[in-house]
Amino acid sequence: MREVEILRKWFEKFHLIGKTPEGGVTRLGYTVQENEMHSTLKRIALEEGFHYEADPLGNSFVYLDNKKPFWMIGSHLDSVPNGGCYDGVAGVLAGLLVLKWIKESRKDIPLKVVAFRCEESSRFGRATIGSSFMTGKDPLDFSRLMDSEGKTLFDAMQEAGFSPEAYCIEGVQGYLELHIEQGRVLEEKGLKLGIVTSIAAPTRFRLKIIGKQEHSGTTPMGMRRDALVAAAEVIRLVEELGLNESGYSTVATVGTIKVLPGAMNVIPGYAELGIDIRGVDRESIKRVIDGLTAGLKEIALQRKIEWKLEEISKEEPVVLDEKIVECLENAARLEEVDYLKMASGAGHDAMVMAKITKAGMLFIPCKEGISHNPNEEANFEDILTGARVMLRFLEEGCRCFY
Repeated sequence: MREVEILRKWFEKFHLIGKTPEGGVTRLGYTVQENEMHSTLKRIALEEGFHYEADPLGNSFVYLDNKKPFWMIGSHLDSVPNGGCYDGVAGVLAGLLVLKWIKESRKDIPLKVVAFRCEESSRFGRATIGSSFMTGKDPLDFSRLMDSEGKTLFDAMQEAGFSPEAYCIEGVQGYLELHIEQGRVLEEKGLKLGIVTSIAAPTRFRLKIIGKQEHSGTTPMGMRRDALVAAAEVIRLVEELGLNESGYSTVATVGTIKVLPGAMNVIPGYAELGIDIRGVDRESIKRVIDGLTAGLKEIALQRKIEWKLEEISKEEPVVLDEKIVECLENAARLEEVDYLKMASGAGHDAMVMAKITKAGMLFIPCKEGISHNPNEEANFEDILTGARVMLRFLEEGCRCFY
């Protein structure tokens, strides 16, 4: 099929950027690799006869003309460390294909394809940075963010040639995003399309545990203030809190741990955990956070350690525009595509765009639900299906808004 080969050709232009020995990709926000991804997008756009521009933040826009108001389709081009090749990229490819169809058919549908910067939280502990700045988020909220090497977000942006200046994009009539599901629901149900109704939001913490660094051979077991043992109890606590709230689709994860001094013969005096709590139910999220605080007090008392819980970021769960959901359903039926209405457990740029405009989102299956992993795999035919539904939405579905 011609469109599948077009998608494959575009995909191959991105495929080797940031390639890792394990077969994954590393394209962290505001690095040389992410810059190369956006430069590649620019080359594709110009080869296809599209216009290209970037804003001061480095977000990329591809379009046929500058008419307003306009619809946007997009996603991101960065990745987690040693991540998969389809996360984010699939959505940008789908947008390019829709734009190509509009150009070839000469339809009067104002559309811009957007590729956001630094959607993943891997480098700075904060997600959706490019879209947040573009929708007017106060830069002061990001001023303390830094990576594992101590480089601040602002310094990284400036070194990459961009500026941490917020603005609010004008003229956006609505936003659509296609993304791999990053789960197994669609695959197990044998469906090719998910229509997203809501997006879970993460609340992230950095927990610092201060014990006492001592000799491992001379300090009796009953006299220790082991920060790592306390951290182990916190890790178990976080899991239990998440399990207790799983009926509300809330999840809780300890994703990072740092231990000092990190020597075999020394009792750890310091441990630091990165904690991610997310869901679509605000009260459920609050119960997990309250349970974490109460549990920390108890662990500190028993283990004689000190602790400091620092909130790194907090986003609110987002319910996507009901009218867009309805119109996407209609477009899927017109394209004879079976679909499932579903929530998203992962955060996406769509939840940021929903703050300034009507937003909708489509999921396509990914093999075995694997994502953020070198084995991540999606099907070009499924990207094509999602693109068809979005085009039909723009042709037919968005009439619901007039």
